[in-house]
Amino acid sequence: MSLPSIHPNWDLPPKGMTDGYSLEITAKDIDALREAAPAMAPETPVAVTFLPGESLEARIEAARTVRALGFEPMPHFSARRLESGDDFEAYLAAVVREAGVTRCFIIAGDPPEAAGPYTDSMSLIRTGAFERAGIRAIGIGGHPEGHPNMTPDQCFDILIAKCAEIEARGMAPLIVTQFSFDAAPVLAWLAELRARGIVAPVRIGIPGPAGIKTLMRFAARCGVGASASVLTKYGISITKLIGTAGPDKLVDALGKGLGSQHGKVRLHFYPFGGLARTVEWINDYTKSR
Repeated sequence: MSLPSIHPNWDLPPKGMTDGYSLEITAKDIDALREAAPAMAPETPVAVTFLPGESLEARIEAARTVRALGFEPMPHFSARRLESGDDFEAYLAAVVREAGVTRCFIIAGDPPEAAGPYTDSMSLIRTGAFERAGIRAIGIGGHPEGHPNMTPDQCFDILIAKCAEIEARGMAPLIVTQFSFDAAPVLAWLAELRARGIVAPVRIGIPGPAGIKTLMRFAARCGVGASASVLTKYGISITKLIGTAGPDKLVDALGKGLGSQHGKVRLHFYPFGGLARTVEWINDYTKSR
């Protein structure tokens, strides 16, 4: 089966580590996106998260703004936060109609109990709603440092099943990983992913530059490895948790370690320290390298 392209540049080798990057925003970041837009590459994929407390209208407006600024919106769907099938399909129809959405990202979500009929991301895929709406690509989560509720084998088996289900429905799978401070487990996970026959493109999660305490807070919240040795490799001293830190060393290490055995890879930035600061870092890094 010939599957749709995720992005026109995926079939070309990247010119550098930041080539073809993507970003993540919340519905509250519209003004920040407008401010950063002139410094961003055209058609940059911009994911719009599905956070509690945000209205449907705010998420739709965020996706609409992403498109209006010349970027590619990729709204999130959190299965356990969706209260009904009507809510799910109404949001999907709205972002397709008003923002020209052709790609979506799906997660199970943090709540231990589902608010509605969907318990995990596979249950959303199997509704058939995405292909009916004309969606061409579906993003799913990857966990290079493991998942708190699954073994590594279970994680890989689920990724294989999701990719197969997405492809069977005529769409292209894309894996977006949790952020990390350490290139080594990411590279090992990518090699294992390919060895198990998963060829879907992967976006590696990168923490944007931020205050060290902010980075540590997100690491604790997301279960990301942040041992003293890992933080030292990243450029953070646990005896001096002040100031800011950027992902220079992490991206350098990924660039040195990535090879043909890792398949198609791009970077996905989590702007923990603000969108403008992340875009500025990306552009400065691109020029310096």
